[in-house]
Amino acid sequence: MFTLMEVLKALAPWFTAAVVVVLTPTVKELIPQAVSNYLSSAFQDYFYSRLTYINIEEYGDFAVDQIYYAATIYLRKKINDSPKPKRFICRKAIKQNKPICDIAMGEEVIDNFRDIRLRWKLRVVRTGHHLQLQPPPDKNIFELTFDKRFKKEVVESYLPYVIDRAEEIQREKKGMKLYSPNCRRDHNLPTGQEWSCTILEHAATFDKLAMSPELKRSIKDDLDRFVTRKEWYKKVGRAWKRGYLIYGPPGTGKSTLIAAMANHLDFDVYFFDISNVDSDSMLRQILLTISNRSMIVFEDIDCTQLGKRGEEKKDVYSYSYRKYTLSGLLNAMDGLWSSCGEEQIIVFTTNHKDQLDQLDPALFRPGRMDMHVPMSYCTMDLFKMLASTYLDFTEDHKLYGQIEELLANAEATPAEIAEEFSRTEDADAALEAVVEYLKQKKIAKKSSRTEAPGAEKSSRTEDPGAALGAVVIAEES
Repeated sequence: MFTLMEVLKALAPWFTAAVVVVLTPTVKELIPQAVSNYLSSAFQDYFYSRLTYINIEEYGDFAVDQIYYAATIYLRKKINDSPKPKRFICRKAIKQNKPICDIAMGEEVIDNFRDIRLRWKLRVVRTGHHLQLQPPPDKNIFELTFDKRFKKEVVESYLPYVIDRAEEIQREKKGMKLYSPNCRRDHNLPTGQEWSCTILEHAATFDKLAMSPELKRSIKDDLDRFVTRKEWYKKVGRAWKRGYLIYGPPGTGKSTLIAAMANHLDFDVYFFDISNVDSDSMLRQILLTISNRSMIVFEDIDCTQLGKRGEEKKDVYSYSYRKYTLSGLLNAMDGLWSSCGEEQIIVFTTNHKDQLDQLDPALFRPGRMDMHVPMSYCTMDLFKMLASTYLDFTEDHKLYGQIEELLANAEATPAEIAEEFSRTEDADAALEAVVEYLKQKKIAKKSSRTEAPGAEKSSRTEDPGAALGAVVIAEES
């Protein structure tokens, strides 16, 4: 049998809640202030002591926090289902199909997970004083609130679920992103502002690529094998990354190949200009913010002035001094720091592979640049692929024999042939224009070969007669 005190004690929280809820300003005036304060305090002690708060900061030590990033993506799907938020932040890039809506600062989103009610709230934490000359940036945080009884289930089940669901949403997204670094020389990078991006819409595919079928198949097979070997990389103790060196003259399709690779894998692309990097720490900071399932492209790697290890300039007052080093790049690519990212493709491009011997061979060894991909001048096989793509022309033509002979000597790039094809949709007219173009290329190439020796010989003497004699001898030889 319950005593009166036990009954009153059991009903006290509910009685307190009811009193506090129904109290109006008029009623409050009729009871002592001390009693009103006690009832309000009892209400808050009972209900708010049952809640647990988890603060999830936007940035960790080096990059965006994974839970914060996942929550941002996850909550975009929950906004419409939650009755709470009344204000949103909406934005839309020109090439996006529909706007992206995020919760505004101070707003809440209610979620339910296994009968657990969870409340997400976006807040900002001031980290500096307004009188500071350079106050640290404010911190954005997600405040996650729930009944403290479910703390273990929220931490061990709900948060991993949010991360997994966010990854699924990312894989389901339509369209890739193209990133460019915001770094400028002699400027520190605010955390979270390392990159700017736009929607990447490039029609390049392997089917449309002017490349030998064997090389094309080899690259596709290598990419497909890479993305399915997560456990293999873990087993052998290597970072889940793969490197490609793409080389060839300008206009041979290096950028188009990169776009085709990105489309094939559905990877975002990060174009990286290392010449704007001031230090190894800045290089590391930028590379650590690159997301998984992405391609990191270093264009014209031969122009980076990396030199060889041990040969970096030591004169800090020299104008050409580079604070970043080859060792810093190698450590970021496949050293201990490389384990911070996975399922990434690293691409080096160069127009002059013969100049790569000026760089350290360690930069291109297997394990860093696993596959070397040559991009050549247009051959007859590549020409027929271009004719099929641009002109829908798949038959042999009476001009093909002449074109094949001209291609063997003219050194025309696929881009040059494509430009001639793009001027008309008439196949006969286009092929005739190509023949004329290749003839001019052949004449120009022959002229450059005959003029160069003469210019070299004539520069050795100021005597006109001797100079002309030297030119004749050079041409005859």
